[in-house]
Amino acid sequence: MGKRVAIVGAGVSGLASIRCCLEVGLEPTCFERSNDIGGLWKFSDRVEEGRASIYRSVFTNSSKEMMCFPDFPYPDDFPNFMHHSKLQEYITAFAKEKNLLKYTQFNTFVTSVEKHPDFSITGQWNVTTEKDGKKESSIFDAVMVCSGHHVYPNLPKESFPGLELFKGKCIHSRDYKEPGAFKGKRVLVIGLGNSGCDIATELSHIAKQVIISSRSGSWVITRDWDNGYPWDMMLVTRFETFLKNNLPTAFSDWWYMKQMNSRFKHENYGLMPLNGTLRKEPVFNDELLACILCGRVSIKPNVKEFTETSAIFEDGAVFEAIDCVIFATGYGYAYPFLDDSIIKSRDNEVTLFKGIFPPQLEKPTLAVIGLVQSLGSAIPTADMQARWAAQIIKGTCTLPSVRDMMNDIDEKMGKKLKWFGKSEAIQTDYIVYLDEIASFIGVKPSIPWLFLTDPKLAVEVFFGPCSPYQYRLVGPGKWPGARNAILTQWDRVLKPTNTRVVGSPQKPCLFSHWLKLLAIPILFIAIFLVLI
Repeated sequence: MGKRVAIVGAGVSGLASIRCCLEVGLEPTCFERSNDIGGLWKFSDRVEEGRASIYRSVFTNSSKEMMCFPDFPYPDDFPNFMHHSKLQEYITAFAKEKNLLKYTQFNTFVTSVEKHPDFSITGQWNVTTEKDGKKESSIFDAVMVCSGHHVYPNLPKESFPGLELFKGKCIHSRDYKEPGAFKGKRVLVIGLGNSGCDIATELSHIAKQVIISSRSGSWVITRDWDNGYPWDMMLVTRFETFLKNNLPTAFSDWWYMKQMNSRFKHENYGLMPLNGTLRKEPVFNDELLACILCGRVSIKPNVKEFTETSAIFEDGAVFEAIDCVIFATGYGYAYPFLDDSIIKSRDNEVTLFKGIFPPQLEKPTLAVIGLVQSLGSAIPTADMQARWAAQIIKGTCTLPSVRDMMNDIDEKMGKKLKWFGKSEAIQTDYIVYLDEIASFIGVKPSIPWLFLTDPKLAVEVFFGPCSPYQYRLVGPGKWPGARNAILTQWDRVLKPTNTRVVGSPQKPCLFSHWLKLLAIPILFIAIFLVLI
């Protein structure tokens, strides 16, 4: 074995990191503070300090073909969108198949990661861990931080005047597990994100009244898209990304808003984002619209102030006799075992090259895996990051100069401001990001070459969903089954839904929604030609 690598956390990012280290001959040791793998997806009926927390009813927002490890498809009969227990079953199967458990130390808490005294020469780290009350320090050649960013709740109490006077119960969505305790209650949910909408719609079945307060609104889409196919299989494509990034901004913005507003008019339901052209991740919820239509959930603007028993909204409306306020206000990202200056090297902002490497380190031996967010799944993103990081640590790839890395960070922040409305380091464009990292390690598929050598595969790769298998077609870590996995991905999508056979399963036409778009100008041209 080669260099020793400490991996913090055994969620999907940690497991991907273990496997990628092994692929290039590194020696990984993973430290997991709980007694099992899975991280965020390992459900517990109680909130545990230092660990991500989910509620009992959580389902995935990405479909199975788009959120698998690139060389390990889900079983055919798994549902397209999975309950957390089903995903945990898959994660466990992956870890066992790749023999990753023997590299993981459970019930082991990383208390500190510090530079070794000769770091500028060796790039080594002192890693201190604690297990059963006993501390132990070891020297590692590199560290991969995989502890996630859904651990430390963001609770902006200072943004709500009078909250200290409120006599009802206040909790963060992290503390929510199931609806039973809210039967007959009047509940205010702060935040129109995925968790806020999930909790509000679930509570609406048993609570007396539920209101969601939103500061800026959000696009809301369902998990099924055109003709009932999974949304990401239809929208997350190379062709779609190519058009978005190359069409005139005005047309691209118009088309994006048309897509987001295709199911219903958001302005009619109080959901319309303040700036609808921003590519922020939409909310995925299959019930919210029906709940609003049936009067079980109402949408209100931001809370102006609280009283002892009520909330006064910015439009002057008052929600009285509130029993509980649930803050679905997201999470902050923190690594208490690591000196803040390493990750936040400029203006107290997260400053990481490609969202992974601190650019100011003398040696590139620390990588943050799984911090970025995009309109795509975390599993293939973490896998790609870990593959590149492992090669950097191994020495088979190198990073640019500090100056070039800082210039790249500045350039990307400008683009993020344009696309997402803020320069936060964790937001990125899914396919563009994966392709960029894939090109560093020689695993990005060449579309022109595919069209010349394998047209059938090329059509599916470019016009079809950008599934993770694409990044195991060529280069280091190539998987012989990748081509077949891509060509059969729609079979695995249709298998679990086709439980009552009434005809041949219908796969989508890859160009259907663009043909609809082109039909409009063609119709106008035809009318014009007739009139003249």
